[in-house]
Amino acid sequence: MAMTNNKRKCFICHRENNTYTCEGCSKRFCSRHIPEHQQRLNEELHYIIHGYNEFKDRINEQKQNQHNHSLIKQIDQWEISSIEKIQQKAKECREIVIKSSETCIDDIEMKFNDLYDQIKQLHTENNFNEINLKYLTNQLRKSTQELNNLSNMSIEQESQSFINDISIILPKKPTFNKWKQNAITVAGGNGEGQNLNQFNYPNTIFIDKNKNIFIADSYNHRIVEWKYNAEEGQIIAGGNGEGDQIDQLSCPTDLIVDQQNNSIIIADEGNRRVIQWMNQNQQILINDTDCSHLAIDKNGFLYVSHNVENEVRRWKIGEYDNEGIVVAGGNEEGDQFSQLNSPGFIFVDENQCVYISDQNNYRVMKWRKDAKEGTIVAGGNDAGENLNQLFQPEGVTVDDLGQIYVADCQNHRVMRWCEGKEEGEVVVGGNGLGNQSNQLHFPTGLSFDDEGNLYVTDYFNQRILKFEIIL
Repeated sequence: MAMTNNKRKCFICHRENNTYTCEGCSKRFCSRHIPEHQQRLNEELHYIIHGYNEFKDRINEQKQNQHNHSLIKQIDQWEISSIEKIQQKAKECREIVIKSSETCIDDIEMKFNDLYDQIKQLHTENNFNEINLKYLTNQLRKSTQELNNLSNMSIEQESQSFINDISIILPKKPTFNKWKQNAITVAGGNGEGQNLNQFNYPNTIFIDKNKNIFIADSYNHRIVEWKYNAEEGQIIAGGNGEGDQIDQLSCPTDLIVDQQNNSIIIADEGNRRVIQWMNQNQQILINDTDCSHLAIDKNGFLYVSHNVENEVRRWKIGEYDNEGIVVAGGNEEGDQFSQLNSPGFIFVDENQCVYISDQNNYRVMKWRKDAKEGTIVAGGNDAGENLNQLFQPEGVTVDDLGQIYVADCQNHRVMRWCEGKEEGEVVVGGNGLGNQSNQLHFPTGLSFDDEGNLYVTDYFNQRILKFEIIL
């Protein structure tokens, strides 16, 4: 961790003294807090080393067990059943499986060994920073994906002849999705208003398996459902004027849809409450709270971002009579790794990692379960329009490959970031402020349907756009 000296304020204690700049994170630290920062880097390096050691064991295990592959056993059984007529075919298929596995593993192992040598050198020389750690973490994730793909081979049988023919289908490498740049308006787009074909500043959206769209229509104080290909929506919560009565809403900003139970959980921000609508019956779950946005994980825990308290809290379903547990932030307003500044949209992955739009810090933060501080996974380089910057990030979601999608609101674009990369890429929008089919005006909510089509809440254009995936 190379340092340069100058008399400036320390990033941690804010005292003006002789400080040293970390070339990895560009933060300045006094002599008292340099060891603390170095210790954090050491802990993260040891965490990465542990991951690399586990991955090395997996490579050795797969190398030793290639001939015990489940596909080889299927081929052997097929050979026995068909005797001499298929022996030659069985031999060819074995060779394809083994050769393909050996080639892939050798290629993975060669890249892994090179990376492992780098990590040993960093550990020995003790000269590394966040840039090195991000790079190593990203490379380990990529190698893990490649190794996992080996198990995606399968057998295709041809049943037209007396003896079924077989062949080996090799897995395809994952590709990054792309979308058509001219969108289709699937809801709204008829100007600001309160008619059923209009919105008054829509915020968050949810797409169900039938491509029905649920929208938090904020300043109409209602939740609206647009059926697939419908010309207008229908009110399913609120819509009784702005107010704090049990059947009213005030500027709802987010929603969670549970279609199995016909239930909607709503961030009723103007009323400072989280409320549940179930079969037109209402129940206040959490009261007197500055709720901004919501998320729910696979275990049924409810997450709420508090943009005034600068924190994210978690509640267990059915246990809303307590204050919940702080899972991110909660250390006053600030830009340190343990702090947030006006957190907005949140996303929770299968490992209970929380991704947060840290709006006034112009970044997206990732907090692992039980972590005391987060890591920057998008932005964090002040407000701007460069590919390494964000300007008021809003909606955030993460796909199965760990790619992070961000509604870059004041840059009028949606960006994709791969964790560990120094910059993102524009996937839709980015053509200036406007209302054309390839333009956005303050995008907020993001959602994908089951086919991978991308839906965007185009806030000031009072519409929901669908960007079709390119297959």
